[in-house]
Amino acid sequence: MLRLLLPLAALAALLRAANVPERSFGIDYDSNCFVKDGKPFRYISGSIHYSRVPLYYWKDRLLKMKMAGLDAIQTYVPWNYHEPQMGTYDFFGGKDLEYFLQLANDTGLLVILRAGPYICAEWDMGGLPAWLLEKKSIVLRSSDSDYLEAVERWMGVLLPKMRPYLYQNGGPIIMVQVENEYGSYFACDYNYLRFLLKLFRQHLGDEVVLFTTDGASQFHLKCGALQGLYATVDFAPGGNVTAAFLAQRSSEPKGPLVNSEFYTGWLDHWGHRHSVVPAETIAKTLNEILARGANVNLYMFIGGTNFAYWNGANMPYMPQPTSYDYDAPLSEAGDLTEKYFALRKVIGMYKQLPEGLIPPTTPKFAYGKIRLQKAGTVLEALDGLSPGAVRSTYPLTFVELKQYFGYVLYRTTLPKSCVEPTPLSSPFNGVHDRAYVSVDGIPQGVLERDKSLMINITGQAGANLDILVENMGRVNFGRYNNDFKGLVSNLTLAEDVLVGWEIYPLDIDGAVNYGIIYLLHHSKRSAVKELSYEVPTFYTGTLSIPGGIPDLPQDTYVNFPGWTKGQIWINGFNLGRYWPARGPQLTLYVPRNVLVASEPNNITVLELERSPCSTQACEIEFVDKPNINATLQNETDKPPLFVRDLWMKHL
Repeated sequence: MLRLLLPLAALAALLRAANVPERSFGIDYDSNCFVKDGKPFRYISGSIHYSRVPLYYWKDRLLKMKMAGLDAIQTYVPWNYHEPQMGTYDFFGGKDLEYFLQLANDTGLLVILRAGPYICAEWDMGGLPAWLLEKKSIVLRSSDSDYLEAVERWMGVLLPKMRPYLYQNGGPIIMVQVENEYGSYFACDYNYLRFLLKLFRQHLGDEVVLFTTDGASQFHLKCGALQGLYATVDFAPGGNVTAAFLAQRSSEPKGPLVNSEFYTGWLDHWGHRHSVVPAETIAKTLNEILARGANVNLYMFIGGTNFAYWNGANMPYMPQPTSYDYDAPLSEAGDLTEKYFALRKVIGMYKQLPEGLIPPTTPKFAYGKIRLQKAGTVLEALDGLSPGAVRSTYPLTFVELKQYFGYVLYRTTLPKSCVEPTPLSSPFNGVHDRAYVSVDGIPQGVLERDKSLMINITGQAGANLDILVENMGRVNFGRYNNDFKGLVSNLTLAEDVLVGWEIYPLDIDGAVNYGIIYLLHHSKRSAVKELSYEVPTFYTGTLSIPGGIPDLPQDTYVNFPGWTKGQIWINGFNLGRYWPARGPQLTLYVPRNVLVASEPNNITVLELERSPCSTQACEIEFVDKPNINATLQNETDKPPLFVRDLWMKHL
């Protein structure tokens, strides 16, 4: 991306030449505060994840945060977002972290950088790249030599990029977090933290404030804090603020009080209600924090979206939905909410709010119903989706196939005739995470991790048994980060272990981008007839932006009436997963930058279980209001009360 802003390192040199006082940011332990440019300083910050907000909207979201009275933003750096394959680095387009930092600086916002290598963040594998698991025995977030070697390489790429953006070098970064909530991890490896401290100092120098974040208890700080890293805490609204900061004082007797994650809402899981935290509760606790002169970061100020396959999961296995709205002050689409103005009012009691207009909520447009047509099943498209089969006696995992996200098709033949329904089972809970089973193209059922470990199937000896396995997101928190995907243990048919597998890694994103799916319905079709509506199937359609209406395209939301579960792409952009059958999210956010007005917008839907197309209108609908809080008959009548302390007790 072309950058018109003056490079920050050059700016710093100009300031020095002009005898402008040196910029500095540090800690005054005697006065229990931060010091910026020689003066006491308290920050009020908000979290935004550049990886969850389209680049097109970075400036809009940052300006709204500035106008709320924030001094700073806090952002995570997801390692797997930038190094998808070992040694292949991507900092372009929506991954241009340096451009994001420059925009923050240009907006007048300081930056608190959470550099990892582990971040949690309800992000796939907590930001760690899945290729680390190619060494099966690797102990993540520890002094394991293979892990440290990979971390050292990655930080050798990331941190030198960050150094010019440090505050003392003319940039916006005032603090850098090392690791994340390490006191909640089982390893408790101080040598690992010492390794990271040395590595960060080597690349960033001795002036920058390095810090840690842990739950507000001595238990969490015991393994999370390390001398040389300033220990901060995180805690939710509605609790005892005094007790929480006393926990920080157990590690840092002097210095600024800091809540690095003050929760404005909470995360969601498929099959549970959308989490909502009242604005009054957050405003009251925020007032208590600020009245103590403490520093605070509101997590999240805008949550954004888990586009594509980036959502994480928690244990016992619960994947998170596409929306990461988080009930934050700015909605998933950047809309101003009641909570935004309630928190802005509290902030205005402690500092002067910036003058000027707050950027308005972006308009949304209901483009209406779009008819889709069946393009073909995954089996029919197989030649265009996969480079070919990998043959193995026993199933291989996604990592062994170097397929880290999405879908893999496992195929074997039935060793015997199953005239009567015969149990196909995963006795060791080895389906990670959801498998769509068919025999010679006839659907048989779904196997699901922790939930459905056995189904009955029928078929003739020698028939193809096809199992499409979906990676629904890796565990992002706790000891089970080493979350292998695919068929991670053998399947059995009655008492027989199934062997002789052909395994097809599927590049569906590539096939969508190259138009392979659109060519399907023009090609010669196989003998799979109407029943194929019940096996994983592609559907395609087009959305034309109406003419004669100013300022189109605009943001919208896509709704899936009658559809069950799947994935959707618009113009090749992977919007994410839909699952209205389980909820709570029914609509997916479609940012306007994905759409074009000059020609029809190509839509591809992969429905994994059951479409409405054989019984009702084969349609999706673009609407102008989101529904991420559907009141469905979910798997639990109560919202999950998981906080990270409770997760710990399960691990």
